[in-house]
Amino acid sequence: MPKTNILVVEDESIVSKDIQYSLKKLGYNVVGAAATGEKALDLAREHTPDIVIMDIMLKGDMNGIETAQIIKSELKIPVIFLTAYADESTLTKAKVTEPYGYIIKPFKEVDLHTSIEMALYKNDKEKEIEKERDLLFSIVENKDSKDFIFVKSNSRLIKLKTEEIYFIEALKDYVVINTLKNRYAIHSTLKEMERKLSGDSFIRVHRSFIVRLDKIYSIEYPNLQLEDDKKVIPIGGLYKDELVKKINLI
Repeated sequence: MPKTNILVVEDESIVSKDIQYSLKKLGYNVVGAAATGEKALDLAREHTPDIVIMDIMLKGDMNGIETAQIIKSELKIPVIFLTAYADESTLTKAKVTEPYGYIIKPFKEVDLHTSIEMALYKNDKEKEIEKERDLLFSIVENKDSKDFIFVKSNSRLIKLKTEEIYFIEALKDYVVINTLKNRYAIHSTLKEMERKLSGDSFIRVHRSFIVRLDKIYSIEYPNLQLEDDKKVIPIGGLYKDELVKKINLI
């Protein structure tokens, strides 16, 4: 497993070296150290570290808060603030950058380790949420497509081709989408699935079942049988006539 890369931004040389020593001792990789905001930006752009540990009060034209704002907006790298100034005014200004944590000087190694691991975890979760959000946007943009749907399985959105669906069954307050190899239980209704799968490919044959027409192997009322898995599906009296209209009967 690759080591976590960390950039240290601290204008007091002794404190900076102490932080770097502690980080290396904890198993992290220090990609660089800066004493000013300008140098921190140069190193962040060069190395794109996983985490930046940033002293709030830096010497020079840019303080830690201003530097963190640029790092966040330009590089999207998590920043943990390191400060001896925990007063309300300083914290209020620092909140604007939405830091991933605060370490108060003098610090303990356990505080350093905990803050870094929590920041990494939070950043990973935010990336997952961002990916899911982008995927949802793409779904909205392609909402008129009938070639595929997305189903949620184990906290993931899975793209499912509609041609792979054999039948859909209603079970209480959720439905089960059945393919030849997999089953996906989702919180929905059969009526909602009818709307999403509207067209000539699917038909409701029972109050509890929707089937894909081209997966029907045989029909012997009051049941039909699906090809491959030979699943037997009941045909409801209210749906019989519509099924007859849809199939190519010779």
